[in-house]
Amino acid sequence: MVRFDQSRWETFVSAQSGASPFEDIVSLLDYPMFIVTTHADDERSGCLVGFASQTSISPPRFLVGLSRRNRTFRIAQSATHLAVHLVAREHLELAKLFGGETGDRTDKFGQCAWHTGPEEMPILDDAAAWFVGEVVRRFDVGDHVGHLLEPVAGAPPQDLDEWVTFADVRDIEPGHEA
Repeated sequence: MVRFDQSRWETFVSAQSGASPFEDIVSLLDYPMFIVTTHADDERSGCLVGFASQTSISPPRFLVGLSRRNRTFRIAQSATHLAVHLVAREHLELAKLFGGETGDRTDKFGQCAWHTGPEEMPILDDAAAWFVGEVVRRFDVGDHVGHLLEPVAGAPPQDLDEWVTFADVRDIEPGHEA
């Protein structure tokens, strides 16, 4: 005879329903954070991004999720390319600027050093590493839109021991709601 185990059943049901268990799991992860910048229609924009990942080795592909509420998302809809920056922890203020301010009210580029890079993308001078990717596809991923990038240019890190992660920016009050 098989005995019914109520606690195992409750754990199974909990894992199968609702987002709470998922949220509990992902809250434990310490994702790298990136600053994504772009340029289109004579406007520059940039934001702090936590939803990003390499998706393919061959061909090389990288996915960036931009919040639909974000000014950078609006500019990126007309952009052909995005620049993805990895920031060293010593430049946490740069992450706070791009994560805690909105370009709707603040000229973020007026408050940091940057230059025009490949494909007219704004490249942040204090980034430890960066690449520019051509947007090869956009698609709905929920409250964000995925931008699939094919890298076309970049600068690898010279020496990077610690980069900005979610734990470093968890307390930033976002410039826009996600």
